[in-house]
Amino acid sequence: MADAVVSVHTVLPRKLAAVRRQVVVGKIASTWRPALDKVWTFLRAHPDLRTDGHNLFLYHHGAGGSAPMTVDFGVEVTGTFDPVDEVFATETPAGEVAQATHFGAYGTLKRTHEAIHEWCAAQGRTIAGTSWEHYGDWSDDEEKLETSVAYLLK
Repeated sequence: MADAVVSVHTVLPRKLAAVRRQVVVGKIASTWRPALDKVWTFLRAHPDLRTDGHNLFLYHHGAGGSAPMTVDFGVEVTGTFDPVDEVFATETPAGEVAQATHFGAYGTLKRTHEAIHEWCAAQGRTIAGTSWEHYGDWSDDEEKLETSVAYLLK
């Protein structure tokens, strides 16, 4: 895999239907599916909120290390709505982000996150404590998987 190319963009908020979980970083892989299943069950009952169906994981970084992190496991939607069970309306923050696109298996996303952290350190940029992964279209061929990773900058 080639090194991730990091660029800076100004972004607008993205509306989400999400389920929030407290998750230790190493446990995200075992947590996302049950949370997203709840979101997709909600969206099947509310087709007017559907967009292209892309998943988006919104990370609210905490103390770091082994401390749990708040994660909103969500799907992009067209508007806001009243909460239903655990599914609530939220959005990504607006502002300047450091962003890179990851190509390949989800299990190797860590490399793209690390590339953004390294880029920020080299450029003297400070991460604001929120990041997200926006998942592209599904493919059985892992080499065709595309995930945009963005970190809000201070």
